[in-house]
Amino acid sequence: MGISVYVDGSGGPNGGFGYFVKETGESFYEKKPEITNNQAEYMAIIAVLKNLDYEEITIFSDSKNTISQLNHEFAINNEKLRELAREAWSLFGKFSKITLLWVPRKENLAGKMLGS
Repeated sequence: MGISVYVDGSGGPNGGFGYFVKETGESFYEKKPEITNNQAEYMAIIAVLKNLDYEEITIFSDSKNTISQLNHEFAINNEKLRELAREAWSLFGKFSKITLLWVPRKENLAGKMLGS
């Protein structure tokens, strides 16, 4: 059975990223100062891919840019983000099915949980 995971991240001096698993209530947060908002979103998705072990996973993010880049719909013009995308793509193989979906910020359960 698949799970739904909501991710969120924010950049700047109080930067950090994390995720919230809807079915189990499991959550994760890591402070990471001085990263950009886009880097934080990627790092949140990578944390999900590294830390969770399920056959099927659906990842929800309110970053349309990150979701579209990882779904190969938008080009990635920033080298740091390209490296993060490559890391994420290399982890996709762990799952039999992975889906990345955009949700409006107000529907992002991770954003509510992480207080952003």
